[in-house]
Amino acid sequence: MTHKSATQEFASGLPIATLLNDLGGQLVVGNPAQCIERVAQPASANAHSMLFAESASTLTQALVARPGLVVTAAALVSPSVLAQVALSPEVAVVVADQPRLWFAQAAQRLQPALPYEGIHPAAVVAADSVIAVDATIGPCAVVGSGVRIGARTRVDAGVVLEPGVVVGSDCHLRPRVIVYSGTTLGNRVQVHAGAVLGADGFGYVRDRRTGRYTQFPQQGTLHIEDDVEIGANSTVDRGALAETRIARGTKLDNLVHVGHNCSIGEDVVMASLCGISGSSSIGNGAILAGQVGIGDHVTVGPGVILGGQAGVLSGKTVTTTGTVLWGTPARPLRQYLRELATLTRLARKPSQAREE
Repeated sequence: MTHKSATQEFASGLPIATLLNDLGGQLVVGNPAQCIERVAQPASANAHSMLFAESASTLTQALVARPGLVVTAAALVSPSVLAQVALSPEVAVVVADQPRLWFAQAAQRLQPALPYEGIHPAAVVAADSVIAVDATIGPCAVVGSGVRIGARTRVDAGVVLEPGVVVGSDCHLRPRVIVYSGTTLGNRVQVHAGAVLGADGFGYVRDRRTGRYTQFPQQGTLHIEDDVEIGANSTVDRGALAETRIARGTKLDNLVHVGHNCSIGEDVVMASLCGISGSSSIGNGAILAGQVGIGDHVTVGPGVILGGQAGVLSGKTVTTTGTVLWGTPARPLRQYLRELATLTRLARKPSQAREE
């Protein structure tokens, strides 16, 4: 496939048959040779666009827009829908078990690859660094001694990789990312602008006599596994004496902080402004909504869901699954709402309470 700039589209797109071969699904109606160039929303769709629909109303909107392809669920394709499609023979319909997922994965395949640009003359690259021949190093990037960068990885403008950093293949480090020594990134890691990886953790020892603080040694490592994405201006600290680890597939939003010695499991999702204190563990598949706060030495079990602004106190273990936890300390949402309603009634004036 030919490399083109990010603003260009494929001249001929990808045939629906190719997408079906890669992603599965079933073509209910339409031409498998029809080429799709981009994803869209109904207002901007054309004969080379792809839309998705997860309800009867959104499917109707999608068909009215007359795109080249609509991805939907089999349960929504009724005889009336097929009759509507028959009025627009240029529209193809694919059914998939998870239409939104199919749409997202197809969008990745339609995204033009960024071009290989080599090492920019304005980059500063140590002579003993090991950089794959097809990696791209942008202007004003700094690549320290002993750094290793894998195949097809992009290091954008102003990125700093301190000595000894290891970056795997097919990674993308956006502008102004800073990666401290002792950090290893796996393959296909995405790091957005301004993120800082591997900085010292916030660990100090206080002298009881003088009140002065001395930094506890922050000489551990940071290991970020494959397919992790780290949002803009997020920070992940190195371990103090051991390591901080973010496991495969985890996604961090913008402005997330992970403290030293933390262990974040696979496929964890953290929304913006989450803060994870040192030596905490987050289990596989956990979901942390915006502004969740985790104290130090906390264990959050696999699959736990913490709602917005929920808090887990230091040293606690949370293993409740199947329900959203809310409040501080975090407890089931239904319980939290009952307690809030009770508190509201108790806070009313006696005259108001009697009127009830």
